[in-house]
Amino acid sequence: MSAELVHIGFDNVIAMSRVVAILSPIHQPTKRLIQEARSKGVLIDATHARKAKAVVIMDTGHIVLAAISAETIARRLDAIRGEASFKSGGDEEEK
Repeated sequence: MSAELVHIGFDNVIAMSRVVAILSPIHQPTKRLIQEARSKGVLIDATHARKAKAVVIMDTGHIVLAAISAETIARRLDAIRGEASFKSGGDEEEK
């Protein structure tokens, strides 16, 4: 079983199967989520001192900050999912 990895900028990758949600960091509830994660020690800052443009919530409870937009990460996830379904034959019906 191989983990599909998604590039989130600055040579950082995350496991696609572990992603629960991708959020924008500009809203107050997301900012509170980041502060709580920081205080619990489960915040992973992958921005390399740049402004966070996406917040990735993992199924392990970790919160990952990324310097690329949530839309870009979502497109990369979709591209990998598309390749995976193509490799496995996809969901197409037999004719």
